[in-house]
Amino acid sequence: MVMILIPFIFGLVLVVWGIYRMRTEDGLFGKNRKSKNIFNLLLMGEASGLGQFSGGILFIIIGIVAFIVK
Repeated sequence: MVMILIPFIFGLVLVVWGIYRMRTEDGLFGKNRKSKNIFNLLLMGEASGLGQFSGGILFIIIGIVAFIVK
C-alpha cells in the first residue's frame, strides 16, 4: 500500500513545485508568462515549471492506474 502512495506524494510535490516555478521564473523569449513558460518547456523540458507541473499530473495518473490494477 505504501508503494502505491509514493506516486501520489511525488506527483503532488512536482505539481506544487511546477506552479511555483511557473510563477517565479523568467523566460528568455515571450511577451507574457504563458508564452515564456511554453518556450521554457520546449527549451529545458522537465526542468521548466510547466514540465514539472505536467510531469506531476502524469505521475498522479500513473499512481491512480497502479491503484486500479492492483
